[in-house]
Amino acid sequence: MTPATEMICVRMPIKIVSILNTREHHMARHRRAKAHRSLAYTLLRGTLRKPPAGEPVEILLTRIAQRELDGHDNLTAGFKAAADGVADWLGIDDSNPLLTWRYVQRRGPPKQYEAEIVVKWALQAGT
Repeated sequence: MTPATEMICVRMPIKIVSILNTREHHMARHRRAKAHRSLAYTLLRGTLRKPPAGEPVEILLTRIAQRELDGHDNLTAGFKAAADGVADWLGIDDSNPLLTWRYVQRRGPPKQYEAEIVVKWALQAGT
């Protein structure tokens, strides 16, 4: 029997790009990272629920766009700022071993760019 889980899902209207291959001014990169981090934090804070401290949490970050990025490193790098926003919301470092990060992507219609964040954790006994 699998334990019951609780889940939060938010969608961000942002375009996740390959920051490893993008040639842009450092301030443009900084502004995008700040916006992604802040939006992830704000949307999750608005859910009014949070996993209990000290419990394992699984985070699934999904990029939705017409074309796919290289899943080996570009997808992960593109989500770095959003992942930092999730960690800010959780109040722990993103390298904490309690956190399991997964990155996937799926195709959307032309000109649709979104990111989806799903946070799952085991339900506490008696809740």
